[in-house]
Amino acid sequence: MPENSEPAAKRKAVATAKPVAGRCLCGAVQFEIDYPARWAWHDHSGASRQAHGAAYATYVGSWRKRFRVTKGMAEITRFEDKAAKTARSFCARCGTPLIYERARSPHMVNIPRALFLSRTGRQPLYHIGIEEKQEWTWSGEPLVPLKGFPGVVWQRSKKNRRVDNEGLF
Repeated sequence: MPENSEPAAKRKAVATAKPVAGRCLCGAVQFEIDYPARWAWHDHSGASRQAHGAAYATYVGSWRKRFRVTKGMAEITRFEDKAAKTARSFCARCGTPLIYERARSPHMVNIPRALFLSRTGRQPLYHIGIEEKQEWTWSGEPLVPLKGFPGVVWQRSKKNRRVDNEGLF
């Protein structure tokens, strides 16, 4: 047996499915990760909220060695936050957030889940920075259709309607 070989029973399973592809909004940058992703989570931190311009960002984490840019490497620009020890990469053409890296996890890259064209093999089960969640973030309250506006739903006010017959005239 060669010196680098291990018995089949001790080998770790490797990705068996095809890579999962993703891209930025304009398509200038394209990438792929090996399936399945390592993990997925919702990030409620102020930094991710501002970087995405959204209530929170949902990320998929991948080992760096299982992540590849397949098109547009020259179109990627990078912002480093030295105080937070993080880096965020964006498409220089359309501004799409592409990669979020943390110094404490140098072997991982985190990619916004919305950029993938298909399943990643992980569901976002974790919430990070939940203490920074904003009060205006929708948290699952029932929504109803808005009459006269197809495709629009809204959350009815929780206030009870007041019946006030006095003072009508």
